[in-house]
Amino acid sequence: MSDEVKKGLMGIVVDETTISQVMPEINSLTYRGYKVQDLCEKCIFEEVAYLVLNGELPRSKELKKFINEERDNRKLSKQILNDIKNMPKKAHPMDAIRSAVSLMGLEDKDASDNSPKANMRKAMRIFAQTPTAVAAYFRARKGKKFIPPNKKLSYSENFFHMMFGKVPKKEIVEAFDVSMILYAEHSFNVSTFTARTITSSLSDMHGAITGAIASLKGPLHGGANEAVMHMFKEIKSPQKAKSWINNALDKKKVVMGFGHRVYRSGDSRVPTMKKYFLKVAELMKNTKYPEMYNTLEEVMLERKNIHPNVDYPCGPTYHLMGIDTDFFTPVFVMARITGWSAHIMEQHTANKLIRPLSKYKGSEHREVLALNIR
Repeated sequence: MSDEVKKGLMGIVVDETTISQVMPEINSLTYRGYKVQDLCEKCIFEEVAYLVLNGELPRSKELKKFINEERDNRKLSKQILNDIKNMPKKAHPMDAIRSAVSLMGLEDKDASDNSPKANMRKAMRIFAQTPTAVAAYFRARKGKKFIPPNKKLSYSENFFHMMFGKVPKKEIVEAFDVSMILYAEHSFNVSTFTARTITSSLSDMHGAITGAIASLKGPLHGGANEAVMHMFKEIKSPQKAKSWINNALDKKKVVMGFGHRVYRSGDSRVPTMKKYFLKVAELMKNTKYPEMYNTLEEVMLERKNIHPNVDYPCGPTYHLMGIDTDFFTPVFVMARITGWSAHIMEQHTANKLIRPLSKYKGSEHREVLALNIR
């Protein structure tokens, strides 16, 4: 056995998956073999959610059934809605959503059933109900009345309806749909690995997803999109962007939204999300954020040869859509529910308890001394 310690499991292959991978030969993240940028241009989010969960793109009848099932499962119980309404208004939304998913598990009739059919039913319910929970807390925190889901609206349209009481222009909905597709899945990232680790003990899906949400909250993972927007707000204007980024690099500060452990020549999701960010900015007649975006990107590439990751364009896109900054990561949760659920079900198909070793570096063997002579 090697004594070498691989911090962060760097370079360690721990299992197999059929769900997604980054294919260097085509420089793209793929879901079930399909390039994500192709999925963004040719599919709605519900099609991609079906693909991630079921392994194949849906036929018309399959898609219709899937959409109807999602729409039928959007409602939360009065008990959970009341619990969300009474959650502390100063809590981070990720903590509220983590708690909401845990509450869903208390009511789910299949909670302790890990059979494939029961897990798929639970996955659909969590997928459908999480946007309702996010929107409910968004409005509760502002002292506004809850808006129930509308079964006549698509997944993304309904989310805007529950958040703001109206559906925005189709270009905004399309950009949001694209962000959902790009955020849906990303192999053995830290939150997905957390979900699989919890699942490996034969725990339940709600518990595994609750743990994944806690993992996603961190600024080195899902919270990066929030950190990007905080950075933009700190810079304030395009005219200050170049001096700000150079000063940050001179002082060796971490610049959020750049770099990725998997991608070396650039996150393959960025060109697609940037395109839709610029579309939204143009629609909103906003030139400030695109100018800041380009300046920071140019300096990072010139000085550090570090490319942006998908959180970089997502942050300002969500801001322009009217979503509060600390709700960016809960939106990420809504998309990643699909990937987590797929990995949880995959883990169950050939489960082995995940229990790595550690290299002990503490004190040598010691005798316990009586209290009066220590």
